[in-house]
Amino acid sequence: MVLPHRLSRRLRSARTWIALGILAPIGMLIVSGLMLIDMRRDAWSMAEQTSKNLLQVIERDIARNVEIIDLTLKAVVDNLKAPGVTEATPELRQLILFDRASTARDLGVMLVLDENGDSIIDASAVPPRKLNNADRDYFKAHKANPKLGLHISRPLVSRLTGSRIVVLSRRIDKPDGSFGGIVLGSLKLSYFAGLFDQIGLGKDGAINLYLADGTRLMRHPYVEDDIGVNLAGTPNFDRFLRERSGAFVGTSVRDGVERHYAFRNVGEWPLSLNVALSTREIEAAWGAKALVISTIVLALCGLTVFLSLLYGRDLRRRAALQAELAELSRTDVLTGLPNRRHFEEAFERVWLAACRTRQPLSLLVVDADHFKRYNDRYGHAVGDEVLKGLANCLSASVHRPDDLVARVGGEEFVILLPGTDREGALRIAGKLHAAIASLAVPSAGICAGAVTVSVGVAVAVAVGPADAASPNDLYRKADAALYAAKEGGRNQTRCAPGAPEDTGAVIALRLVRA
Repeated sequence: MVLPHRLSRRLRSARTWIALGILAPIGMLIVSGLMLIDMRRDAWSMAEQTSKNLLQVIERDIARNVEIIDLTLKAVVDNLKAPGVTEATPELRQLILFDRASTARDLGVMLVLDENGDSIIDASAVPPRKLNNADRDYFKAHKANPKLGLHISRPLVSRLTGSRIVVLSRRIDKPDGSFGGIVLGSLKLSYFAGLFDQIGLGKDGAINLYLADGTRLMRHPYVEDDIGVNLAGTPNFDRFLRERSGAFVGTSVRDGVERHYAFRNVGEWPLSLNVALSTREIEAAWGAKALVISTIVLALCGLTVFLSLLYGRDLRRRAALQAELAELSRTDVLTGLPNRRHFEEAFERVWLAACRTRQPLSLLVVDADHFKRYNDRYGHAVGDEVLKGLANCLSASVHRPDDLVARVGGEEFVILLPGTDREGALRIAGKLHAAIASLAVPSAGICAGAVTVSVGVAVAVAVGPADAASPNDLYRKADAALYAAKEGGRNQTRCAPGAPEDTGAVIALRLVRA
């Protein structure tokens, strides 16, 4: 398929290739940027979904375990009110009260404390181990508030086992509604640690479990000093408490690391759980890929621009060379004047313009007199110098931009004068003779006045676009006038007859030598 001329010309243009060489890399950068943005969005989406899934799994495990312990505590409270339980043997009473306790994970001790805080029933020992917890905050809280329900304590050290625990407790009321003590079950902090340690969140990832008052029950990775710290009033915890569930990006007050927090309340309990992923680690894998992709794309873009500029430069050089060759093909190598091809193209163009405007058009055909003698006597090198001198004299005789001086043969020249009538053409011929009269070649002993030319002049005035005359007719008339000048003795100008009344008229201009 042949490309349209205009498209083909543009594809050969250096500017087109340079523009493509710039626009293509810009397009590549835009597409790559959009891809990287999409990859970053995918990395965040994956991290958010991972956090959400982990949060859901951990929350369900904790909620289920707390629920089992709470059901056990409720059963103890209810069974203590059953007839005959208080009169049963200690062994039977222990079996009745704590038959559900074995299903809870990492359960520590389970005790029933009387209104004075003394242990009266122990799930693990008969008789009960002696203990008084009247000074514990959870005991005081139940004593002060009959409607407290399940209470989850801050992290404590068990007085019986010495391990770190959280105490879950419920109030026991006497038949008259007064405070009758509490039933408690301790949950080892190792339960949370073991649950959290199964999950890999990266170097700066974290899992936190808080009480509703802001006390941290557990943190992963585990650091002893972090346990029991109260974060109430910090921006992150206030958001956990206010929104109960959700996700956001925030900076930790603990270590200043920016993290993505996914959080939710644990069941119906006064516990808040969050999974925190470092934003830097979320984007780490994406950043590595982005660096590789950006490096490759930038390298390719740079190479594309370089090759485009290189190709554009080559096209410019080729275009300049072609223009130079085209100019050389239309220029006479010896004199630097336009050659016959250039003259014929210009002659056709000027003739058409004259037909449109109905302006006169003059043509002078100039031929050096006895030029062969110079070549035979002085050699071709001197003959070339004479031709160059003639070319300079002809060029100096005209000054308008549209006038054209050309060399059309060995020692034959033409002068094309658009918009010039016979008087103007003869005036130019006179200037030409005067200029050539001063031409000399001192190196060959050719003095001024030795070189002469004969000139034939023809003038045409088109009567309209349909004029039957042609450029060749005008040239033949000027050439015939030239031969008339030669036959009339040379060194003169002859003008071809123009209008009918001029038929047979001979206008001669002879340069009189001083």
